[in-house]
Amino acid sequence: MDSSLQIDLVPCLNDNYAYLLHDMSSGVTGIVDPGEVGPVVRALEAKGYTLDFIFNTHHHADHTGGNLGLKKKYDAKVVGPKVDKARIPGIDIPLSDETWKFGNHEFRAIFTPGHTLGHVCYYFPESKAVFTGDTLFSVGCGRVFEGTMDQMWSSLSTLSLLPEDTRAFVGHEYTASNIRFAVTVEPHNEDLLSQRQLVEQLRQKGQPTIPTTIGQENSFNPFLRPFVESVRQSLNKSASENNVEVFTALRLAKDKF
Repeated sequence: MDSSLQIDLVPCLNDNYAYLLHDMSSGVTGIVDPGEVGPVVRALEAKGYTLDFIFNTHHHADHTGGNLGLKKKYDAKVVGPKVDKARIPGIDIPLSDETWKFGNHEFRAIFTPGHTLGHVCYYFPESKAVFTGDTLFSVGCGRVFEGTMDQMWSSLSTLSLLPEDTRAFVGHEYTASNIRFAVTVEPHNEDLLSQRQLVEQLRQKGQPTIPTTIGQENSFNPFLRPFVESVRQSLNKSASENNVEVFTALRLAKDKF
């Protein structure tokens, strides 16, 4: 793994996570999804960094609320999804499904519509890291607000095919509540039950449950597992129903949970 990309978690608002990125080799620094200004400034000052780039996965205010204040303070460039450029405050660099360079690190902006129409995730293959915003959560996924269930399942499927040791840095600390739902779907999933124990211990200590990995999520996140027989049985879905139909049933059940 290329360890020269330093990643620090920055809690924002009630349960949001922003991520401070620092390329140790070039000195370039970025922040992913700053929901507010204060915590990011404090994190930068603690490290002695300035800010070069602001990355947004989507336009929602709890992920972009710090854009303009941070841009003004540091003269940072805002990077965000091209489809949503009219809704990203202060955007300078709109990206679609393409590769780009952050310092000496090449990353890919992966188009992942569903939660919003323009959502992107940022994948750094050399650092084995992906920033998933509100598309993929640990043991969960985002609500489908603007896109379709078909789009959301396609986006999640794309993320699930990343290398299993890819660390997923997600947009919110929702893991404990997601596990409560997941256990109702797969009550005998040993990986899930082990993860529940670990998450309970972490949260009791006030510690984050992030990052997770793509491999872990494939083993216990029900939203990545609509093709699994035990998931289908819990939803009374037959083998003839496609994965989108099963995913839709899961998402609607979680919405009401």
